[in-house]
Amino acid sequence: MQTELVELAVAIVVIALILVVLRRASARSRARAPASIRDRLGVEAPTEARPRRQRQRPRPGEPEAPPPRAEPIAAAPAPAEPAPQVDREARDAYAAGLAKTRGGFVARLGKLFGKKKIDAQTLDELEEVLFTADIGPRAADRIFQAVKAGLSRDELDDPATIWNRIRKTSRDILAVDAPALDLSSKKPFVLLVLGVNGVGKTTTIGKLAQQWRLDGKKVLLAAGDTYRAAATEQLEVWAERADVPIVRGKPNGDPSSVVFDAIKKGVDEGFDIVICDTAGRLHSNTGLMDELKKLRRVAGKAMPGSPHETWMVLDATTGQNAISQAKTFKADMEISGIVLTKLDGSAKGGVVLGICDELKVPVRFVGVGEKIGDLRPFDPAAFVEALYADAGAAEN
Repeated sequence: MQTELVELAVAIVVIALILVVLRRASARSRARAPASIRDRLGVEAPTEARPRRQRQRPRPGEPEAPPPRAEPIAAAPAPAEPAPQVDREARDAYAAGLAKTRGGFVARLGKLFGKKKIDAQTLDELEEVLFTADIGPRAADRIFQAVKAGLSRDELDDPATIWNRIRKTSRDILAVDAPALDLSSKKPFVLLVLGVNGVGKTTTIGKLAQQWRLDGKKVLLAAGDTYRAAATEQLEVWAERADVPIVRGKPNGDPSSVVFDAIKKGVDEGFDIVICDTAGRLHSNTGLMDELKKLRRVAGKAMPGSPHETWMVLDATTGQNAISQAKTFKADMEISGIVLTKLDGSAKGGVVLGICDELKVPVRFVGVGEKIGDLRPFDPAAFVEALYADAGAAEN
């Protein structure tokens, strides 16, 4: 009997130990098990829980609230940036002067975007058109990258969307951060005009003088180009045509003395504007650069703070060479504005984009014809609209 009791006690102890071991194993198993059914099935949790829609019943006597508006499944694309207001008269004038340019690289772009599908080959052709368009490599790359960046979107299957992107990028390029021209900020307002021979510098000065006199300004010219034969005579013709006085110097005389005398006359006699012509020898001529620097110093002596603006006249027909000329001058002179002439006689009117992009200097006036009024204040928005006017017509 005693032996049976011992065996029973041993069995009880063994069973107890087994129960303890089983409980510990069960606890460890639960700790390692997934926390939820979603975890056990291997389903990822949603990133954002959708709130349960609750219907709110109105209290007695209160009107029933309208049902909540359902949220759209996908956000609608952002509306396109509205184009700036454009001066129609200016746009039409530019359009006539840019006819040859539109028949050049703009027409070539139109043929590309007339394709049913924009693909990698189109990209290569677009790059070639832009980089051979005389708009400068930096401006060409900015436009190319702007179009390329949106090619993954379905919206760029629409040529109108591509043109809007090109127009916007072009406006951004032309939006040089510079103060507006204020001819009344100083009296007299002294303007120094630079440019190599043959770009239309003398004609530009004459047209500016006539426009500003007709606006009621009292204008004086300074014949500072004493080196070129007949330069003074040509400016005298324009002074007579514009009905404004002129200060002359002796042939091969010191141009600085002419500029000094003209500015002093402007101060003493109450002129509103003094426009100073300068020599236009080759921009690589070191002597010319030294002379131009001297002109600026002398102008400051005649009237502290002058010249108030220094403009460079460029010929649009020279294309990217105009950009090179301006960069060379700008390295030695403080150029505050550009006048681009002969846009109507060239297919390279897009050079305006390269000038603004590389020099960060505003274009103040552009010449789109031979008449006095064809030298027009530059309006970037109107220029862009005229440059790409009826661009889609080239796609057909």
